[in-house]
Amino acid sequence: MTAARPNYGIDAPVVVRRLAVLGAAAVVCAALLRTTPFGALFLVGGAIGAWSLICAVVMLAGSKVGKFRLRDALLSRIAWRGDEHVLDVGCGHGLLLVGAAKRLSTGRAIGIDVWSQIDQADNRRENPVENARIEGVADRVDVRDGDARALDFPDEAFDVVMSSFALHNIADGREREQAVREIIRVTKRGGRVAIVDVWRISQYRRVFREAGMEQIRLSWPSFWFLAPSFILTAVRPTQGG
Repeated sequence: MTAARPNYGIDAPVVVRRLAVLGAAAVVCAALLRTTPFGALFLVGGAIGAWSLICAVVMLAGSKVGKFRLRDALLSRIAWRGDEHVLDVGCGHGLLLVGAAKRLSTGRAIGIDVWSQIDQADNRRENPVENARIEGVADRVDVRDGDARALDFPDEAFDVVMSSFALHNIADGREREQAVREIIRVTKRGGRVAIVDVWRISQYRRVFREAGMEQIRLSWPSFWFLAPSFILTAVRPTQGG
């Protein structure tokens, strides 16, 4: 029997599907127009179709390859001891959650999510639980329902708080800031925060600075999902902040 393999899902499935449908439709229309009086539109339709299909393939590659590399780059920025209490905000299928759990010995990793079906295909609580079982870290992982904007944990509860491609899905800017402040709130003094995301990363960095976070580092951009992706890390100071 073939051993079960973990499934970490397709990110932004709606966008990928729309690009693929648009690309295929444009290619078909271009082919049909080629021998008509509107043949001049063949090149336009073909170009639109080819570009849309290429974008869909790049985004699929991001889900199948790119996010694994970004996960490894993020986790490598943390000097793991093995006894950390870890929180993954917006854990999805558990890619980052399981990756962190593999670096623990006596520690424990908790993942929370609102389980949006728009941001990740087949996003449900059972998936990260099953992936943790397959990867052999089920005893170090706990998965719960939870909203980044109101984390149901006490102050300074975690040594490491992480988030991967989740916070930008919060549409309201003030609510995104609240989510970042909640992440800081539940991080222990001297603990580390690590976020990989697109679009809003400069907003997170500003909130970090306003909160007095230290050792703030922003990576160079990666383009696995077309839009530039960044890794942002910081340490909560032991005093103040």
